Amino acid sequence: MSSVSRSVSFKHRASGAGSPRLSRRNCVARLFCVLVVIGSVLTFLLAIGIGYIYVLPNLTKSFHDASVLNSNSSDSACNMFDGNWVVDNSYPLYNASECPFVEQGFNCLENGRTDKDYLKWRWKPKNCNIPRFSIQSIFQMFENKRIVFVGDSMSRTEWESLICMLMTGVEDKKSVYEVNGNKITKQIRYLGVRFSSFNFTIEFFRSVFLVQHSWVPKRGPRRVRSTLKLDKLDDISNEWANSDVLIFNSGQWWVPGKLFGTGCYFQVGNSLKLGMSIATAFRTALDTWSSWVDTVINPNRTRIFFRTFEPSHWSNQTLRLCNVTSKPLSETHGKDTSPFSDTVFEVIKDMKVPVTVLHITPMSAFRSDAHVGIWSAGLPVSDCSHWCLPGVPDMWNEILLSYLFSSFKGAISCIVWENFEAIKVYQRSEWL
Repeated sequence: MSSVSRSVSFKHRASGAGSPRLSRRNCVARLFCVLVVIGSVLTFLLAIGIGYIYVLPNLTKSFHDASVLNSNSSDSACNMFDGNWVVDNSYPLYNASECPFVEQGFNCLENGRTDKDYLKWRWKPKNCNIPRFSIQSIFQMFENKRIVFVGDSMSRTEWESLICMLMTGVEDKKSVYEVNGNKITKQIRYLGVRFSSFNFTIEFFRSVFLVQHSWVPKRGPRRVRSTLKLDKLDDISNEWANSDVLIFNSGQWWVPGKLFGTGCYFQVGNSLKLGMSIATAFRTALDTWSSWVDTVINPNRTRIFFRTFEPSHWSNQTLRLCNVTSKPLSETHGKDTSPFSDTVFEVIKDMKVPVTVLHITPMSAFRSDAHVGIWSAGLPVSDCSHWCLPGVPDMWNEILLSYLFSSFKGAISCIVWENFEAIKVYQRSEWL
């Protein structure tokens, strides 16, 4: 046989489908391709799983494994302020005696109160649940931010409450401190507590009227010792602007005794308004505040809240008589409404910058059992305006945190594949 014939014969045999050697090679090649595909899919799923396990829980885990504001009805929106108080033995959230930022006058247990039932109540909305988020997820949300409370002593109480709630998750207590070394007291206009390990501050500015308080005007009547300049925001307002969360309140000082009784009257421009009612003055002041917010605040950075009026439970305020009950009231007896709260709603509806109203008036109206009463810091009179800590302000903060988490996006993971080996996970956290 010629060499050409042998070559043709070899090629014919090599290309034959029945060759057992080539069949094995084809099977091995196909199996290898399948294994590569399966390996790639498993690697991808592993990366997603790692991101889910180590990233998402920081935002989604809650104290009671409830991570969202769950609605009991798909047809009805949740109104967090329509509900009732229920007993919950997991409360209180902290021990005031272990928190260095609680004002002595609000620590009722240390001041001699013996009953503890007032500590065991939780607010339960009718159509949803208020989640209790893990402290670590709050730290992640607050990282590199300024949380600022502005208002009166009720605002300071909520400020203290939030700090003490977060302190329970801090291992190194010395890493949390007042930035100027000040003791917590009502005499200081600015207090700021820094959580240095997470690089955020929770601050309080005392501004009971929100507008500018000035002393005796020139050539004013003798009865006028000071004025509220209703068309000028407080002169410390420039300190509020560059914050990430702003929580305002006002109302407790807008009463005759703290205004006219001290010789304080109203002023607009250079004109004294001696006959102006408190209701009209409060509305004018809030209009000034709303104009400032619409002009100065950047809504892409700052989330604005306004907390409504906090009801008191005096049996006789003139005589300073206070009857602290042993449990919440079953009826609010009209304390669930307030003209101050109504004015807040009226002003905010016309604003350009979004403002969330924390309408705590109705829920707080039931809590005649949670006031300081006679358990203050050695004061000779009862107090049915301020609240014990722990207590009702903690619930205000839980609602505040629910709103913040609903507008916060974190743990948005972007998976970058590099040669099917290196995986990088990026996180982005910002307000919606």
